[in-house]
Amino acid sequence: MARLSADAPIIHPDCSVTHAQFGRYVEIGQGSRIAYSEIGDYSYCDRFADIANTTVGKFANIAAFVRIGATDHPMDKASLHHFHYRSADYFDDAADDADWFAHRRSRRTVIGHDTWLGHGAQVRPEVTIGHGAVVAGGAIVTKDVAPYMIVAGIPAVPLRARFSDNIATRMLDLAWWDWPHDRLRAALDDFRRLSAEDFLDRYA
Repeated sequence: MARLSADAPIIHPDCSVTHAQFGRYVEIGQGSRIAYSEIGDYSYCDRFADIANTTVGKFANIAAFVRIGATDHPMDKASLHHFHYRSADYFDDAADDADWFAHRRSRRTVIGHDTWLGHGAQVRPEVTIGHGAVVAGGAIVTKDVAPYMIVAGIPAVPLRARFSDNIATRMLDLAWWDWPHDRLRAALDDFRRLSAEDFLDRYA
């Protein structure tokens, strides 16, 4: 029997989940923190991922210790510290700053379908990672990444495209990530053995 299910995600021990939505066949690695985020069908994160204020597409591959949508501190105020927005933790007669938390949650990060974020990568708020893109381990992504582009470094810069423009466009048009589960199973051998171009020639 398959380990993953369409009915409910697998959430490993010691995770913190706050206002999150999960698609089908999703797995959340041990010790991960997911807050104010949506995780699309078939996507997973490995151990100790930290994902906040993010929309993750389908089939995303998120390695261990990745941080996405890291929350920021108020750099234009007199202090950076928690005490003036997590005020209820410090003062009996003060409430938290709801406006600040709403501002944080509005700064959405978007991770496209069939993406791969390597070990320890970081993706800043309000950045979009295009479908099929790869973020190298340890990279810090501060700007949008085009579909099917490989980026690396601090800050991350493009290394090379995974596919030619023609193949990338055809792959985006095919949008196999929207196929139903039984069609994925029927095409499994071709996913395994065909190059991207040959796969497109068969299915596009």
